[in-house]
Amino acid sequence: MATIDLTSASPARAKGDVVVVGVLQTPRGIRLADGAGPVDEAYGGRLRATLKTLGATGTPGQVVKLPSAGSVAAGVILGVGLGRGPVDAERLRRAAGEAVRASAGSPTVVLALPAATSEELAAVAEGALLGSYAFLGYRNSSAANHPKPVRTLTVVGGAARTKAARQAVSRARVVARSVHLARDLVNTPPADMYPAQFAEAATKACRGLALEVDILDERALRRGRFGGILGVGQGSAHPPRLVRIAYRHPRAQRHLALVGKGITFDSGGLSLKPPKAMEWMKADMGGAAAVLAAMAAIVRLKPPVNVTGWMPLAENMPSGTAQRPSDVITAYGGKTIEVLNTDAEGRLVLADAIVRAGEEDPDVIVDAATLTGAQLVALGSRTSGIMANDDALRSRIHELAGSVGEQMWPMPLPPELRASMDSSVADIANLGDRYGGMLVAGLFLAEFVPDGTAWAHLDIAGPAFNEGEPFGYTPKGGTGAAVRTLVALAEDQASRSR
Repeated sequence: MATIDLTSASPARAKGDVVVVGVLQTPRGIRLADGAGPVDEAYGGRLRATLKTLGATGTPGQVVKLPSAGSVAAGVILGVGLGRGPVDAERLRRAAGEAVRASAGSPTVVLALPAATSEELAAVAEGALLGSYAFLGYRNSSAANHPKPVRTLTVVGGAARTKAARQAVSRARVVARSVHLARDLVNTPPADMYPAQFAEAATKACRGLALEVDILDERALRRGRFGGILGVGQGSAHPPRLVRIAYRHPRAQRHLALVGKGITFDSGGLSLKPPKAMEWMKADMGGAAAVLAAMAAIVRLKPPVNVTGWMPLAENMPSGTAQRPSDVITAYGGKTIEVLNTDAEGRLVLADAIVRAGEEDPDVIVDAATLTGAQLVALGSRTSGIMANDDALRSRIHELAGSVGEQMWPMPLPPELRASMDSSVADIANLGDRYGGMLVAGLFLAEFVPDGTAWAHLDIAGPAFNEGEPFGYTPKGGTGAAVRTLVALAEDQASRSR
């Protein structure tokens, strides 16, 4: 990840290869955003007119570059569109990320975007750090064809010297680092990220941190009767795992449990997916990646709340040992499930983990999962669904997601859909009404939540993996969806303790 510094010095004199300024849309054309004044002055007051001549419109995310011709210390001036004012934190994040991605190949970037407050500084810093991400570990002969990501970032702002600004940017650095971790996990090919390897990656990520790490292998899972995890994983040559990570704070008064679906590759099992649908199924552990990454951030931020992360890990493969449609499995805790479709496997591993998480008496359980294709049908590829058994919790997660820049939308759990999962041979079936599939999956999970425990389910199927072109601070491939919301939720739970 790039390094980042703050300065209140003039961006015209700051050392860097690129200096970034904001461009706003107005009814009378474009104008330069706050922070760009010193660069414009050094450019002879012609910066707005030159950017306009080069096609700048101020449209959010639009990038226009021009040579500085020695007018400022940086060799290139980059104008990035901010849209119409006023500019909120998320637009600053996206603009900073867009500018830094567009500057790949240039080692150092100076950002002179609107950053008069510590909140604005933090938004610019977080967006820039998220935009500096690149996954290059598997490029050999083609490496030279891809520009290297920016290595050094400098954010210019009037509040740069304040304690609040330093703390805000320090938090942005921690959160961005964790989002990068989640992206790396999702982007790693499934041959190198099977359950045991994910468990090893979790151990490595927690090394040196004040976290407890426990891993149940296939033998321990059998002894514990984790039928959901074992059933999904029984068709693979790579046996399943259950990872538990615990953060404890001496002043904590509340306990939050985070559960992340960890299907390291989802072929659909015997209910085989079409080839095209399998191409991005290495991302089916995006929920587990988000939980691991959130735990790595939480322990560094030290909020006064206890948090336990659960990652049920399995590879869903077809073979002679794979579970069959019409098999009945016994989930952890004793509830029996008729498996009507082996491609509805994420809810099976989550059922085990939710029941196990509930045994530690958390105040709140939140699961994150790339659970259903129905989520993409209902909400598209960029908006996660929020379902909950508690209206206040669902609303609060929606607010928190919006505050950190993650698109999520509250969805219902219609009780009339529950009957569609009635089984003639077991306690419940893993499939129900085909209409409202995202909601049916949520209702299935709700069956495994302990009575009286507030619970929410985040379906991040689309947002966890970007199959399209990069946008804002979001790269192609793994996105790190839900990490920032889960971290914000832990901080919010801590604030409710006081």
